Amino acid sequence: MVSESLLEDGPVSKVGLTELQKVSEYLPKNGSVLEVPCDSRLEQKPARTLLLVGRSGNGKSATGNSILGRRAFNSRGRASGVTTACELQNSTLPNGQILNVIDTPGLFSLSPSTEFTCREILRCFSLSKEGIDAVLLVFSLRNRLTEEEKSSLFALKILFGLMMEIIKTCSDRKVLFRNRSNASESQKAKQVDELLNYVEEVARLNGKPYMSDLSHEIMENEAAFQIKQKKILEMKGWYSKQEMLLMKKDMERSFENEQLRHMMERVETQLRETKESLEQKLNEEKAARRELEIRAKEAEEKSSDVVKKLNEEQAVRLQMERRAYEVEKLNHEQATRLQMARSAYEVEKLNHEEAKRLQMVRSAQEVEKLEAARLQMVRSADEVKKLKEELEKAKKLANDLKNSKKRCIIM
Repeated sequence: MVSESLLEDGPVSKVGLTELQKVSEYLPKNGSVLEVPCDSRLEQKPARTLLLVGRSGNGKSATGNSILGRRAFNSRGRASGVTTACELQNSTLPNGQILNVIDTPGLFSLSPSTEFTCREILRCFSLSKEGIDAVLLVFSLRNRLTEEEKSSLFALKILFGLMMEIIKTCSDRKVLFRNRSNASESQKAKQVDELLNYVEEVARLNGKPYMSDLSHEIMENEAAFQIKQKKILEMKGWYSKQEMLLMKKDMERSFENEQLRHMMERVETQLRETKESLEQKLNEEKAARRELEIRAKEAEEKSSDVVKKLNEEQAVRLQMERRAYEVEKLNHEQATRLQMARSAYEVEKLNHEEAKRLQMVRSAQEVEKLEAARLQMVRSADEVKKLKEELEKAKKLANDLKNSKKRCIIM
């Protein structure tokens, strides 16, 4: 689960919740909150232990205070961390359920020594003797994921399992936390209820709190330590009070050093195993990459002739396309020329027919003129003939008159 959190007068942060034991089912991946009434949800529930993990200054302490409903942890609105050691605080809910919250310093930062980290992890497991029900991953929404936060996820992978399993188990669970001092009580109660909904669901899926082998080892060592303390108390009459205190301190120091040694051996072993696993995966990836490169080179060599042939075919095809285009262009130009020639022929034909028609018109007119002239000549011939006849008549008449005169004279 991931949650947005506003620090007390400070930056915005995310809180991620994940179960530490592998389960076969998850909450809905849309990040919705279970709709269960608060009173019935928390009635007669066992105590729950939550572990806050994140970069220094992300607001783990402020988020813990919001969860507990009181200022249990020292918190300030600044980027640098305030918490210097693991600390457990608890609160009793209205239904009587006990809620334990463990605040941690920047355990997984790049600067603290391995010994400091191991001591605090030992202290963390010592504080959570009954196991951890859920881990809250606190991130700042105002900053990008830092190297320290990346290293914290890597450390969680080493301590609790594979990183992808941790991320997958969150199942997009998220709660909005506003840690500002001026936030309303109803808002604070609502965000805690939403978080506890998820905690109860995670606890239900897990069946029991998470306890690592180291937790069991710590409990066994503490049991042995209690037995030794009891034996020392039984020898109280044999030694002075100062000697008893020295023996007790030596035993505590020896116990702590032994736990620290086991813890460091465990961390170093897991780091070595993780490194070897990563190196093996890296070598496998390199070998696979080399194999792919060899296959790619072989395929490239085999396909060079094919590529060359394809290029040649492509060139031939392009040449043919260019020729086809040129032929089409020539055909188009030829068709245009033919069309123009046809048009010119049609025009010439029309002109010829028009000239012929005009010639025929002219011929007809000339024929008409000739006919008119012929008719005129015919008329003229008739008139000449008529005139000749009249002339003949006149001549005959003149002759007749002349003859008549002659007879008259003779008589």
